[in-house]
Amino acid sequence: MPKPHTEDRPEYLAKKAFFDKVLTIYGRNAVMEALADESVTLHKLHLSKSNKDAEVLEQMKSLAKKRGIEVVHHDKQALSHISKNAKQDQGVALDLVLEHFGDATSFMNTHPTYRIIALDGVTNPQNLGMIIRSCAAGNIDAILLPAKGAAQISPLVIKASVGTLFKMPIIKTANFKETLQTFQKEGAALYTLSSHAGHSYKTQRYTDKSIFVLGNESEGVSQAIEALCDKSIAIPMQRGVESLNVAVTASLLAFL
Repeated sequence: MPKPHTEDRPEYLAKKAFFDKVLTIYGRNAVMEALADESVTLHKLHLSKSNKDAEVLEQMKSLAKKRGIEVVHHDKQALSHISKNAKQDQGVALDLVLEHFGDATSFMNTHPTYRIIALDGVTNPQNLGMIIRSCAAGNIDAILLPAKGAAQISPLVIKASVGTLFKMPIIKTANFKETLQTFQKEGAALYTLSSHAGHSYKTQRYTDKSIFVLGNESEGVSQAIEALCDKSIAIPMQRGVESLNVAVTASLLAFL
C-alpha cells in the first residue's frame, strides 16, 4: 500500500490549518497593544538580537512570560524575513492566531445559511479595515478575501478595524474565482452592485446563501468575476452621485 504524500497526512493538514490562521505583526506599539490585549490569542514573540536595551522590550518579555508565549531571538536578517518589513519592524514581531480565519470548505460545512461580503481586488488597507468593522457589527457571516491582488491583513488593517478583526470570520482563498464557483455549486447566489441595475438592494429578495461581490476602488468588479454573478442590484442615490466608497457600500449591505 503506497504511503500518503506528506501534504495528505492528518498531522500536516492540521499544522497547515493552524498556520493559515497565524498573522505576524511588527512594530513596538502594535506588538505591545496585542500583548496587552487578553482577548487576542498569541503564538510567538520574535525579537532581534541587535536590539538595544529598552524598557518597552522588557515589558514585552514580561507580558509574554505572563501569558506563556514563547520568546525567540533572531539576528536582524532572520527577523526581517519574519516581519517582511525590515524598515519598520523596530526589531520586534509577534505571531497572532486569528481564530476566525478559515477556508471555504470548512465554512460551508458549518454554515447551512450565510451572507458573505466577497472582495474582488480591494487594495486599500483602511478600506479593508473599515469593511471588517462594518461586517462584524452587521449581519454578515464572513468576508471572502483573495490571498493575492488585494489588501492583506496588516497593522494598518487592524487599526482601521478597531479590533473587530479578531471577531470577524474571514475566508482566505488562493483562487477567488474558483472559490466563488464552489459556493455557487452549493446553492449560493452572487450579487454585484451596479447603478444601472433594475432592483434596489433594499427590495431585492435574497436567498439563504447570499454573497455580495464588491470590487476594486477604481476599477470595480473584474469582468471575469462579474460574468459569474447571478444578479446586479443598485443602491439608489440622489443629487447625481454615481458611486460610493467600497467601505460605505459594505456597511449598507451589512445592515440590510
